[in-house]
Amino acid sequence: MAETVQHETHGFQTEVKQLLQLMIHSLYSNKEIFLRELVSNAADAADKLRFKALSDDSLFEGNGELSVRVSVDKEAGTLSIKDNGIGMNKEDIIKNLGTIAKSGTKDFFSQLSGDQAKDSQLIGQFGVGFYSAFIVADKVTVNSRVAGAGPDQGVQWISEGEGDFAVADIEKADRGTEIILHIKEEEKEFLDDWRLRSIITKYSDHISIPVEFFKEAVEESEGPDGEKIPGTEAAWESVNKATALWTRDKSDISKEEYTEFYKHVSHDYAEPLTWSHNKVEGKTEYTSLLYIPSKAPFDLWNREQSSGLKLYVQRVFIMDDAEQFMPTYLRFVKGLLDSNDLPLNVSREILQDNKITQAIRQGCTKRVLGMLEKMAKKDAETYQSFYNEFGNVLKEGPAEDFANKEKIAALLRFASTNNENNEQTVSLADYISRMPEGQDKIYYVTADSYQAARTSPHLEVFRKKGIEVLLLGERIDEWLMSHLTEFDGKTMQSAAGANVDLSDLDDDDTKKAQEEAEKAVEGVLERAKKSLGDKVEEVKFTHRLTDSPACIVATDDGMTTQMAKLMQSAGQAVPEPKYNFELNPDHNLVKLIADVQDEDQFTQWTQVLFDQAALSEQGSLKEPAEFVKNLNSLLSNLTK
Repeated sequence: MAETVQHETHGFQTEVKQLLQLMIHSLYSNKEIFLRELVSNAADAADKLRFKALSDDSLFEGNGELSVRVSVDKEAGTLSIKDNGIGMNKEDIIKNLGTIAKSGTKDFFSQLSGDQAKDSQLIGQFGVGFYSAFIVADKVTVNSRVAGAGPDQGVQWISEGEGDFAVADIEKADRGTEIILHIKEEEKEFLDDWRLRSIITKYSDHISIPVEFFKEAVEESEGPDGEKIPGTEAAWESVNKATALWTRDKSDISKEEYTEFYKHVSHDYAEPLTWSHNKVEGKTEYTSLLYIPSKAPFDLWNREQSSGLKLYVQRVFIMDDAEQFMPTYLRFVKGLLDSNDLPLNVSREILQDNKITQAIRQGCTKRVLGMLEKMAKKDAETYQSFYNEFGNVLKEGPAEDFANKEKIAALLRFASTNNENNEQTVSLADYISRMPEGQDKIYYVTADSYQAARTSPHLEVFRKKGIEVLLLGERIDEWLMSHLTEFDGKTMQSAAGANVDLSDLDDDDTKKAQEEAEKAVEGVLERAKKSLGDKVEEVKFTHRLTDSPACIVATDDGMTTQMAKLMQSAGQAVPEPKYNFELNPDHNLVKLIADVQDEDQFTQWTQVLFDQAALSEQGSLKEPAEFVKNLNSLLSNLTK
C-alpha cells in the first residue's frame, strides 16, 4: 500500500516549528508525560463519539465497545496508541496537527527563557498534547478515519518534527485514530512492556474507558518439578481501572489520582492548588469535581476563548467547556459535572435557561467560594499565590454576582499605604481592624498604576492623619469600585472624591488655623474661577493637601478620570469629565498668587497650577504646549 500512497506536503505554522524544536530537545523534565497526553487525547476522542452516537448510533459501526489500545513493535522500534473514537478527516488532521489553534501563542513564546526547567513548565501549561510525541520519537505517523465514513476515506499524516508534514488519502477499515511513534534510539526504554504499563497505571488509571495493552502469547512450559505450566493466548488486557474517578468514593481516591485526573481534564502541567469532590442529592442530583489551578493560562483574558466545566450526564460525556455552570469571574476553575437530572440530548441552548442548570451553577459557585475562603483562612501563603495569578479575574465578581458580593469582597486583596510596596495582601477585614476611632469609611484611591496611586496628592491629608488608604492601580479597579460600594456595613469612599470630609477628626485648634488660612487668601477663589472659566465647575479651598498647592476632583455627578479611561480603552464615547479645582490655602504658591496684582500673570499662575493638578490626576495634558508656554513665561519673569 505504501507504494501507491500519494502524499502532499504542508508547512507547519511558525509557532508549531518553534514548539517542535523545543520538544525535540526534550524540554519536558519528565519525558514519560508524552504517553499520558496521547492516551488522554485518545480517551477524549472516544468520549466525543459516545456523545455523537446518542443521536446516531450507526456511528458505532456495529462496535460500541470503546477503548484505547497501546502496543509495541520492538523490531520496528515503534509504539502505537490506537483508539476507536470519533476520528479525523483530512481537513481535521491538517487543522489539528498543523497549527496551534489556541490564543496566547505569542505570549507563550515571548516567555520562553532558554532555561530548560522553566521552559518545560511553560510547555506543559500551554497544553501542547499531541506534539509531546516528539520528545521520544524522531518520526510520527497518524492514521485516522472519521466514524461513519467509508473505509476509503482514511487519511495519513507523517512528520519528522521539522519544517513540514505530509498528508495522504489511505484505506482504513476501522474508525478512529492510530498514532505510531518511531522511537528515538536513545529512548528505547519506552518500548519496554513493563515500563509502559507502569506509566499507564500511574497517569491513566482514572480514565473511564479501558486502556488496553497487548499481551503476547505464552507457550506451554514445564516447571522445575516437571509440572506443566499452561500457556496463554495473545490478547488485549485492560491496564487501568476503567472507572470514572468521580463516581468512586472519595476515601478510595488518593491525592496522586486526583492530581493526575486534574491534568487529564485541564491539560495543565502544574499540580492544582486544591479541589473539591462533592455529590449532591435531593431536589437536584449531581456530582462535581472542581479544581483551583496554580497557574493562570495564557488565554485567561481572552473573552472569546471558551471556558467552563466538562459536562457528563449519567456518566456519558456531553460537552467540553460548559460555561453555564460557572460564572465568568470563576472561569479559571477546571473540572467536571455529572448530572442525573439533565436529559442525554441536552444542548447549550437548553442549558441556557434551565432551572436545573441554575441550581447547579449556584451550588458550584458556592462550593468554589467556600474552597477559596477556607484556603485564605488556613493557608494564607497558598491563597496569596492564587490571588497573584487570578485576583484580577475575581475582581469581576461584585459586578457579576450580586448574591455573593460580600463573600467575593472578603476574598479580595489590595495594596495600601500601610504596606509601602506593590503587594496586594490587605483584605477589607484587615483594613477595618486597623481603622482608628471615629473613622467610618474605607478609603481607596484608583490610578493608572500602583506607583501613580501611591504618589497621588489626594493621599496627603490621610498620611498626615494616619489613615490607611487602599492603593488600586489595575485597570479593572475603577470598574470594581463602581459596584463594590460597601463592605461589612462600611461605605467605600474614594480618597479623590469631591465629598471627602475628615473634619470630624480635626480638633478645635486645627479648625481655627484652617479658617485663618482661608481668610488670608480669600479673594483668590473668585479670580481663579474667572481665569479658568468653563474648564472647571467650581473653585474652592481644600485641606486634603499638605505638600501640593492644588488638585482637581471629579464632581459628585461627574465621571471619574479612571472610569473615563476605562471606557475609552473599550472604544466607548465618553463625555468630558467635570472637575472642581481645589486650592490649598496653606501652600506658599497659593499665598504667592493671591498677592499677584497683574491679572494676566495671575491667569498664567492659575493655569499652571491647574495643569499641574490635571497632570497628576490624569497622567497627561490636552494642551502640553500651552502649559510649557505659561511656565516658561513665569520663569522668565523671575529673572527680571
